[in-house]
Amino acid sequence: MQTNLADFIKNTPEGDEAEAILRACVHCGFCTATCPTYQLLGDELDGPRGRIYLIKQVLEGAPVTAKTQLHLDRCLTCRNCESTCPSGVQYGRLADIGRKVVEQRIARPLGERFKRLLLKETLTRPWIFKPALRAGQLFRPLLSQPLQDKIPRRQGGGLRPDGARARRMLVLEGCVQPGMAPNINGAAARVLDALGVQLIAAPKAGCCGALRYHLNDQDGALDDMRRNIDAWWPYVSGEGAGAVEAIVMTASGCGATVKEYGHLLAHDDAYAAKAARVSALTRDLSEVMPQFEAELARRIGGRIGQRVAYHPPCTLQHGQQIRGKVEDVLRAVGVDVKLCADSHLCCGSAGTYSILQPQLSLQLRDRKLANLAATGAATIVSANVGCQAHLQSGTETPVQHWIELIDRALASA
Repeated sequence: MQTNLADFIKNTPEGDEAEAILRACVHCGFCTATCPTYQLLGDELDGPRGRIYLIKQVLEGAPVTAKTQLHLDRCLTCRNCESTCPSGVQYGRLADIGRKVVEQRIARPLGERFKRLLLKETLTRPWIFKPALRAGQLFRPLLSQPLQDKIPRRQGGGLRPDGARARRMLVLEGCVQPGMAPNINGAAARVLDALGVQLIAAPKAGCCGALRYHLNDQDGALDDMRRNIDAWWPYVSGEGAGAVEAIVMTASGCGATVKEYGHLLAHDDAYAAKAARVSALTRDLSEVMPQFEAELARRIGGRIGQRVAYHPPCTLQHGQQIRGKVEDVLRAVGVDVKLCADSHLCCGSAGTYSILQPQLSLQLRDRKLANLAATGAATIVSANVGCQAHLQSGTETPVQHWIELIDRALASA
């Protein structure tokens, strides 16, 4: 693809990156076949190839319209197109660059601006989000059905081990996960403790930055990333009790973002090297657990002799290009794991997408749930809290994190 970037972005780090991505695109259109929004809407501008053209025009100085913004807003950033693209086009990065420019050129209506401000300032702060969630859970029966669907039922996190182990790993508590699903990190800590690994959380670490970044507050997101790096650095650098082996992510959405810290902060002289180190140490939980398969199989045996449907989050299978690891761990302990039809497609959660684009999000959710139900499984498991909450809002079938199955089986063994 030939480009002629406008002066405002030419020869800047973002401009150089965008130009390289644009030039890699060969217009083949393979990406449209796996784009969820193109499948629903059938509009070229609601598929990756059309959005690439829109972003190209914006970066070349063409007028920016509300229609341009609408088509970019409708993108889930599921990155399925990246898995499909034979040319390796990094569409997700291009979308972030294009959205930032469009956000600077088009003023959103006041209501939209307030909604986005509320999302990025409340969801990223557990001390605000958790009490608000508890209030919503308390008054849940009095709320409208759409609001009830957004509020998960309250659950406990269980006891966490506090003993030291020879092996140590960091875990990101996250922003919404401690309130919505505290048992995920609790289960991960108990399982790893039983396998000789201490899972610790840095007190000052918080939101990974994904929420702000994808709401086009990229400067605020980079500040979130710097704060996390500062919080983790004493553990990463080996100060005090020694360096940790890895930074474990139990939410694949956070993992996909933290693995990009090195890239996103590459031009920050104060943080570039530290960010690269943090990204290199970051592992999704499914990357950590395979080393323990034999031990888990010995301890658990066939105790989980049930069929479960596994929904692989987009941030795991497309964002991090991790496939098959969760299934292998579960099968090693006797779980009959089923992938549904079109398992590569997004469930419609996509961070705040389900709030900002509810109509498209619900269509994708209901299609995904129908495919999951067709597997005949009585339980659905996933690897990202956003997917779990979104899917659970549309079904009575239990939806949980896959590590919770392992945790219960170890406890019963």
